[in-house]
Amino acid sequence: MWFNPIIVWLLRSPLHGLMSKNTMLITYTGRRSGRRYTTPVNYLVLSTGDERAYIATSQRTRTWWRNFRQQAPVQVQIKGKDLTGKASAIEDEAQVAEILRGYFRQAPQFGRYFGVRIQQDGEPDPEDIRRAAQERVIVKTILG
Repeated sequence: MWFNPIIVWLLRSPLHGLMSKNTMLITYTGRRSGRRYTTPVNYLVLSTGDERAYIATSQRTRTWWRNFRQQAPVQVQIKGKDLTGKASAIEDEAQVAEILRGYFRQAPQFGRYFGVRIQQDGEPDPEDIRRAAQERVIVKTILG
């Protein structure tokens, strides 16, 4: 995307606080090219049990996430801090739907970007979640 270099610059600058609350940089090595890439992604932290995961979503039609079909090492920059971890892509629609449910429970305001309506009880609409899971994949990063 044409604006990614601008976002990368901003997140690496002292002005990162303007965006770093929900946008991080993920740096990885291309599985075929061997080149290093840095991609800005929106993220949300989901905790289950003792696991704390940084969750990013991508449209299935994009290609960057395919580098994580097998777990791969990554460097991330979150809120101005450089950290390392492992990222993996989750493609299974049932798993994606379950993660998206938690995602929209925690951040219902993002529902509009995914076309997911939030019901009166605060739960995301099940049919909208099903459709979103068909269109999206999850990139899950565990730090450490």
